[in-house]
Amino acid sequence: MASGNAIRGSRVGAGPMGEAERGESAPRLRISFWCSNGHETQPSFAGDAQIPETWDCPRCGFPAGKDRENPPDPPRTEPYKTHLAYVRERRSDADGEAILAEALAKLRGEI
Repeated sequence: MASGNAIRGSRVGAGPMGEAERGESAPRLRISFWCSNGHETQPSFAGDAQIPETWDCPRCGFPAGKDRENPPDPPRTEPYKTHLAYVRERRSDADGEAILAEALAKLRGEI
């Protein structure tokens, strides 16, 4: 059932809403960035802001640059490495054998 109240949803004493009450907005610059997939994004920056060299593409997530003909290369993703793969990068097989022999000697009570 409608009550016919014309000011429904606003509080008592609320003034007009809009640009005049908030003041003028700061001057803005719209800069185009392109990613390696050809997507263009145009974020807006304040007129006195420092413009970054790259911007993340909101569509694919790749980095985007200001040069349309030479966009930044997509990041190279490394395959997932297991803990054992990282250990093998740090230690040789001879180091592993020596550590294993020392640990077995401790377990046997030889050390």
